[in-house]
Amino acid sequence: MITIKNKQRKIVINTKKLKQDAQKILDALDYADYDLGIWLTTNKIIHRYNKEYRHKDKPTDILSFPFHPDLKAGEQIKPTTPDEKNLGDLIISLEYVQKAAQELGENFYNRLQMLLVHGICHLLGYDHEKDKDFEVMKKKEKELLEKISG
Repeated sequence: MITIKNKQRKIVINTKKLKQDAQKILDALDYADYDLGIWLTTNKIIHRYNKEYRHKDKPTDILSFPFHPDLKAGEQIKPTTPDEKNLGDLIISLEYVQKAAQELGENFYNRLQMLLVHGICHLLGYDHEKDKDFEVMKKKEKELLEKISG
């Protein structure tokens, strides 16, 4: 089940569409019946989590908290209990997304979709620390974005 908590009030967001997009991504990845949490929040709140968990004293667009932190990119989760049918949680600052979209001349919702894909890829072990990993992740993101854009 996909759970979305919208804890900010500045930006109007269609959570039904966001949930549908997230479900399309999970379907494409063969994780249709897995749990995913999405928390929509502010720069202030994400700043606190970024500082606590990543030791970066600033806000960011998205944070990913995988349920299976040792999963390698491309590996399929093999749950042994129903509780393990969980990808993890995403925290997204809609303020940050809106500002970045404006600065980049992008549509807000397109930017949000890209981050949703990006965050889910992180939950599944994809990474962009090394050039080789970056290319693998970008390819996966492009493939998933094409599936939800249609």
